Amino acid sequence: MLLPAAAAFAQDTTESTQGDATRQAATLDTVEVTAQRRVENVQDVPVSISTVDTEQLAVLASGGADIRFLSGRVPSLNIESSYGRAFPRFYIRGLGNTDFDLNASQPVSLVYDEVVQESPLLKGFPAFDLERIEVLRGPQGTLFGRNTPAGVVKFESAKPSQEFGGYARVAYGTDNLWNVEGAVGGPLTERWSARASVLYQRRDDWVDNTYPGPNEGFEGFDESAARVQFLYEGEAFEALLNLHKRDMNGTARLFRANIIKPGTNDFVDGFDRDKVSTDGVNFSDLETWGGSARLRWNLGDYTLYSITGYETAESLNRGDIDGGYGAVFLPDSGPGVIPFASESADGLPDHRQVTQEFRIESNELGRFDWQAGLFWFDEDITIDSFNFDSLAGNALAGHAIQQQRNKAWAVFASGDFDVTDAFQLRGGVRYTKDQKDFSASVLEPAPFGAPVGGPYTVDTDVDDVSWDLSGVFALNDDVNLYARVAKGFRAPSVQGRLLFAAPGAPNGGVSTADSEEVVSLEAGIKADLWDRRARIGFNVFRYQVDGQQLIAVGGQSNTATLLNADRTTGQGFELDLQAYLTDSLLVTLGSSYNDTEIDDPGLAVPGCGGGCTVTDPETAPGSGLFVIDGNTLPQAPEWVHNLTARWSMPVGEGGEFYVYTDWAYRSEVNFFLYESKEFRGKASLEGGLRMGYLWRDGDYEVALFGRNITDTTRIVGGIDFNNLTGFINEPRTYGVEFTAKF
Repeated sequence: MLLPAAAAFAQDTTESTQGDATRQAATLDTVEVTAQRRVENVQDVPVSISTVDTEQLAVLASGGADIRFLSGRVPSLNIESSYGRAFPRFYIRGLGNTDFDLNASQPVSLVYDEVVQESPLLKGFPAFDLERIEVLRGPQGTLFGRNTPAGVVKFESAKPSQEFGGYARVAYGTDNLWNVEGAVGGPLTERWSARASVLYQRRDDWVDNTYPGPNEGFEGFDESAARVQFLYEGEAFEALLNLHKRDMNGTARLFRANIIKPGTNDFVDGFDRDKVSTDGVNFSDLETWGGSARLRWNLGDYTLYSITGYETAESLNRGDIDGGYGAVFLPDSGPGVIPFASESADGLPDHRQVTQEFRIESNELGRFDWQAGLFWFDEDITIDSFNFDSLAGNALAGHAIQQQRNKAWAVFASGDFDVTDAFQLRGGVRYTKDQKDFSASVLEPAPFGAPVGGPYTVDTDVDDVSWDLSGVFALNDDVNLYARVAKGFRAPSVQGRLLFAAPGAPNGGVSTADSEEVVSLEAGIKADLWDRRARIGFNVFRYQVDGQQLIAVGGQSNTATLLNADRTTGQGFELDLQAYLTDSLLVTLGSSYNDTEIDDPGLAVPGCGGGCTVTDPETAPGSGLFVIDGNTLPQAPEWVHNLTARWSMPVGEGGEFYVYTDWAYRSEVNFFLYESKEFRGKASLEGGLRMGYLWRDGDYEVALFGRNITDTTRIVGGIDFNNLTGFINEPRTYGVEFTAKF
């Protein structure tokens, strides 16, 4: 594809130099990242990295989208949720965690302003007023370390400065959608500056409930977030202080009973995405807040950093799990066959996370530079799990509680050595110690579930050494080759959803997954082409996970059980391309292939309890257990492609008209560990379109936008223990937006 384009690029460059002498050919800006905890050109970093800049963020977040808008927007990244906006689950190169428990750990770490966000409820903090987003693929266990065997997603907020400025953005769209955000910042004194950022999003319910249940409509939300930062800049000392808060209330993920046609992964005939019939209570309430202090001392040849973080969350999410009304043993039920009613809620009444990192780095001492540090993590959580009787006025019918204290500390070091002017070696090592003290109790039993009992306890205490080694060779000033080998680690996980555990289950039904370890090999090329009119990054990779933590959810017994697979493998490639095809047309292309496979001949999990057609072999006729050896990982599409194109035309003095379109494709995915005809999501292609006019050199903008412009409807997840319940993607939205910068 690139070779025939070279002639066109060369021709464009020649024409621009032969034409108007004052005209300059469009070139790509240098992208600076902090993937190695230093500010570097992305082309020099021996890691597979994709970035999302501020303009892309503004486009993709149009229409009040939450963090899931990043799914498929960079190679090998998938994001989904069975909670809706509250609890995103991240997957990189097929590695992720489908567990819906509020205690679930994920192998993709989210780092917001240099502070790890461990709880799944913290990972959904809105993306607004950011400098950039970085997606670091592959194990990142040396410099980040906290549950990073799949990679890291980094968010970096726009910082205060001594220059006064900011922006305001207002958008209105379908279903009374509002998206309002803005920021203002500037100097307070010669040393101090500040920046305040706010976000408000809301949407009316767009799904009607045709059953006279507790809720008349669904899928609306009301969300606000704010961040305030203070920056002190002294002679040899700098302090960046951050406070942030989020409030969200609306409906939880909407489950829809029997929307899948048996024996296929098609919608049932007559499916209407705008209507449901359900008798359960549905809501989602979430509040988080936190703060951080990032301190830096310039000691001459060395720089010392201290990063202190505090986060807390409180939430309650309740939904109708069967997705319908009534039950088959009653005179009235539906839609379709509802074997029994199921309504539940999960809450996080108490949560606290404290982190502290000290790091020292050398300042260009010569051919060898290094950094080293200490990291400490302390988390304390309480989780409430409730069951309700939809057939008795939605009354409480079961209550269990989980409590966990997680402490971890690590020591790490990393360095880079210039072997020659063209070849650099990098390496690092990290020692981690992780301890968990867990207990769970059933306070009120659910029907047909575990009796009152507990506390059931589990204590884990592990340590591990992660490491990485890489090399970068500069073919010339524009082309770098690199290779990397890295080992990552994830500490043990504990699962204590006890309400539906079988009476007499070991330890009351608490399950534990041991540590997992991954070793990954990666090699690639990064290049600026045609006088920086184009940029390419391409890599191939292969990894092996020993003892991968998996979760078997649902099934005939409606349980959630942690497992370890003997081995999981993955291999593939990733491509990032940006190019000015003309001075007014910028195109980006991302593509990835991920081939994942579970390698464990003896591993079997329960099949569905809701009438699906499992295609895996059963361990014995009627056992209900199915061997998953050779299956792909759940929510791991083989192919992910994304494409953007921005065309612009000057208008008048300092004005510009532009058209921007973006498209994201992912191939089929399995929803569960076992494979079935029904619970396999079809390939999906969603696109966006934006047309706008900027004036006064971009200080003002008005735009029309559309998201999911083809109104693609796909089943993106399922509930498998009751009936063929599924949940679907976001609908088409469109609207108008105005932005002013100052």
